[in-house]
Amino acid sequence: MLDDNYFMNEALKEAQRAFQKDEVPIGAVIVHNNKIIARAHNLTETLNDVTAHAEMQAITAAAHAMGGKYLNECTLYVTIEPCPMCASACYWAQIGTVVYGASDEKMGAETRKLGLFHPKTIIKKNVEAEKASLLMKQFFKNKR
Repeated sequence: MLDDNYFMNEALKEAQRAFQKDEVPIGAVIVHNNKIIARAHNLTETLNDVTAHAEMQAITAAAHAMGGKYLNECTLYVTIEPCPMCASACYWAQIGTVVYGASDEKMGAETRKLGLFHPKTIIKKNVEAEKASLLMKQFFKNKR
């Protein structure tokens, strides 16, 4: 059986794809029954859409794959802690588990204790956090 580190590394591959497109390097995968059903990365610059976060793209793809809008039997793996918009989308999709890499002190919904995730959602943090953090630091270092 595959573990959280395996799936987070798959999300990190998506983050690397975003990095290569000069997008903020955040990647996500959604897993159901130990199988990836959706992959996504940030596309806000590519699509000129502020809502095109990795999590939002992954939730849409997973809903299509599952044939329904509720993802309570799914796990979202995302390289950086979800922002309030993405946490709210997780709430409405009733994501069963959210696993994230690095915390986001400024915009992270969990760190800021905003209570936006569904009450039944299990939250796991700091999975491959160092890799996710290093990729973000490199991206913003290149921007300066």
